[in-house]
Amino acid sequence: MTTHYIFVENIKCGGCINSIKTALLKLSGVTAVEIFKEEDKVCVSGIAVEKDVVVAKLSSLGYLQKGNNSFLSKAKSYVSCAVGKYDKIK
Repeated sequence: MTTHYIFVENIKCGGCINSIKTALLKLSGVTAVEIFKEEDKVCVSGIAVEKDVVVAKLSSLGYLQKGNNSFLSKAKSYVSCAVGKYDKIK
């Protein structure tokens, strides 16, 4: 079992958390995802899970690793957040 802790930018609410969990649980080998909003920390566990793959998926959603934020990533994170809120309602 592999566990990665990744500190990210732009986690704002439950919609963000829902989007992140949904996307990361679809990655090959991922069995668990925990998100600690107060710490801006994402914990991903699974079998043979590569950190680079997780970081790339988070980046595609607008949740870049700490210290790498940009206007574009903030905009992406707002879209991901909205999708997460919508999916939570369904």
